[in-house]
Amino acid sequence: MIGSAVGKRYATALYDLAEEKKATAEIGRNLTDLAAAWETSEDLRNVFRNPQFGAEAKRNVVKALTERLKCHATIKNTMLMLADRGRLEHLGDIAESFERLAERRSGRIRAEVVTANKLPESYYTKLAATLKKATGKEVVLIRREDASLIGGVVTTVNGKVFDGSLKNRLRGLRSQLLTSTDPAL
Repeated sequence: MIGSAVGKRYATALYDLAEEKKATAEIGRNLTDLAAAWETSEDLRNVFRNPQFGAEAKRNVVKALTERLKCHATIKNTMLMLADRGRLEHLGDIAESFERLAERRSGRIRAEVVTANKLPESYYTKLAATLKKATGKEVVLIRREDASLIGGVVTTVNGKVFDGSLKNRLRGLRSQLLTSTDPAL
């Protein structure tokens, strides 16, 4: 996900506030936790989508949630502002944009690693070291599993895809067989 313009705008402002308060890591964790709560709780989303719930009820839900998650005051205020402006729908984009901004400003890069099944931790350690050597930056690995790959690994770094999946190799072999001009085939 690249994030919306709204998400990027709020994330940039929030990041600047977080740096000013020297609470970037804490605010980043809070945002991630809140975005996860928003994503996983249909009841929470419904409160903010339902016009039967007034502004005060929505503010009370935000206050309760940020207190339960022990959020930084800056996050609490930001969430209240987002609720007031009807912008909580952008919470996932804001969290992701904040994380990407934090990575970029700290000299880290993100690499998404998709595998058919779980690989040993030693693989990820070696991959991170290899990517660090190739890019000259610390690498944050985002891991996902996708059984449709059949086997192998697909790694994306800075928008560049390195597809070493069995699915991709089979697709390439199929293409070669279909385009072959050798009459023996």
